[in-house]
Amino acid sequence: MKVCILGSGLTSLSLAKTLVHLGIQVDIFSKQKKKELNKIQTLGISKSNIEFFNKNILNINKQLWDISEIEIFSEILNNEKILKFGNKNHQLFSTIKNYELYKNLFIQLTKNKLVKFKNNFSYQNFKKNNYKLIFNCEYNNFISKKFFYKKLGKNYNSLAYTTIIKHKKILENFTASQIFTKIGPLAFLPLSATETSIVYSVKDKKKIDLNTLIKKYNTKYEIQGIENSISFELKSSNLRFYRYKNILAFGDLLHRLHPLAGQGFNMSVRDIKEIHELIKFKIDNGLDLDESILSDFENVMRHKNFLFSNGVDFIYEIFNFENKIDNNILSRSIKFFGNNKIVNKFFTKYADNGIVI
Repeated sequence: MKVCILGSGLTSLSLAKTLVHLGIQVDIFSKQKKKELNKIQTLGISKSNIEFFNKNILNINKQLWDISEIEIFSEILNNEKILKFGNKNHQLFSTIKNYELYKNLFIQLTKNKLVKFKNNFSYQNFKKNNYKLIFNCEYNNFISKKFFYKKLGKNYNSLAYTTIIKHKKILENFTASQIFTKIGPLAFLPLSATETSIVYSVKDKKKIDLNTLIKKYNTKYEIQGIENSISFELKSSNLRFYRYKNILAFGDLLHRLHPLAGQGFNMSVRDIKEIHELIKFKIDNGLDLDESILSDFENVMRHKNFLFSNGVDFIYEIFNFENKIDNNILSRSIKFFGNNKIVNKFFTKYADNGIVI
């Protein structure tokens, strides 16, 4: 059986590696002949997703830096800690540099006889190859424009700045922190004993001096250098319909969300996990890999993804509203309930597994 993946991003390559792991031939089409790798962006991958990734995609343990705790601070409470969840003795999630993960996946796939990289996907190719299933991970091809344009979207009118700070060695650099500042959430995500990733989502697309603000809110690291930053606009979206016949929208085309929870790629890995289970069930029972796989995927994941992405948006809006009214009652309430073990357990499970229905 041969399937087609449109797009050559991180989600596309992860999905391809999952499919060839199941013995399926994959053609990967991309408009770009050579993808330029950005060395600044990083990912947070939850514990359960890492376990799936290692077993069914690629073992990435050597590239990961484990995070055991997350701390939340609020500037409206003078940067007081309002929430902490996780446990020093247990991995909560892990961080990894995008380009390292992408490079390893790409190298593995180019060596695999079941995979072919192709350029210029067209309507003629679409008809000629008669692919059993097509996974569309691209925004701007003719398939997306014709079949996958109905979305529920939101423009945050914000910019996300991201960079990496180099600092004096901290062997136990295992705690991630998020500060809800008056102009947006600022995250410190450890990458190693000497490097930490920074993501600052700034409201109203304000021009900022990122280096100065990092130093202002940093209370932990002895900074020795800061990489050049990159920025991108922040939008969220949820696709209304996931499939058309034997074509399934996938990756960011299905869902985009605010980066404050670091859950974008985790959502895609959970989608890959569901596709893997549906296809494996068919193969194990000697059934044809037909369009019902895509239908079952949509039925299971569409509502879960919608609830999860709106949950992330709700968290953002809580703190955004608090800053607008200049009142700290919400932060104080979160701090009060956050000390509850049941609430702590919920946040830990939510960060790892998403919405479980």
